[in-house]
Amino acid sequence: MTAVHSSDGTTIAFDVTGDGPAIVLVGGMFQHRAIDGATARLAAALSERFTVLHYDRRGRGDSTDTPPYAIEREVEDLAAIVETVGSASLFGMSSGAFLALEAAGAGVPVDALALYEPPLDGNPNLPADWDQELIALAAEGRGEAVERFMTEAVGIPAEAIAGMKRSPVWPLFVAVEPTMPYDLALTGRALDGGPALWARITAPALVLAGGDSTPNWHEGAQGIARALPNAQCRTLPGQTHTVAPEALAPVLLDFFSR
Repeated sequence: MTAVHSSDGTTIAFDVTGDGPAIVLVGGMFQHRAIDGATARLAAALSERFTVLHYDRRGRGDSTDTPPYAIEREVEDLAAIVETVGSASLFGMSSGAFLALEAAGAGVPVDALALYEPPLDGNPNLPADWDQELIALAAEGRGEAVERFMTEAVGIPAEAIAGMKRSPVWPLFVAVEPTMPYDLALTGRALDGGPALWARITAPALVLAGGDSTPNWHEGAQGIARALPNAQCRTLPGQTHTVAPEALAPVLLDFFSR
């Protein structure tokens, strides 16, 4: 593990593997190195050709946090990491894709962007005030926001959640519950003014969705690809929002090698 200090003094921890042009992996809701074995496997596969930087976003894992939160602070975190390698390609997963887009739009030196299922169209079955309810629960820090997100947004069955709550990994999810509003803020900004920002991003971009994902994920991916000046959209057969690293890695290796 290594670390950098962001502009506001926050410590941002990350792992570095491989050799070659740099790729930074930007996680979505909850994702950090202590619980995210899938992204670790993706990093291992990409490190065959690239220098891969897998980091804990602020408030998660080995990274610290400095209130108050602002999207601009997370962009500065990512900029500090990219500065260690000069420039980098970015892979953004789910809401992490919006952070990658924010960084590229803010002028962070980004060589290329790959984005997997940014939640632009969200979940049409959720009530309009769902985000605010989740933010209020996250502030209480009892795990209720984690449970609601997993059951209502992700669709994990209640019996599976009960099993998770009995496992050692559950406290690690609860520990990052206070960062859930960060991803909701990123998604909210994308919904409010994303296309105007994305129109300024000239880096090559690949926007991906899983072939077995529900239509809203495809519509979101296509909408972002249309807004980016230099983007293509692609479907990964047999995949859902929980994408297999073994299916994702070959596509990213091909795209980032161009």
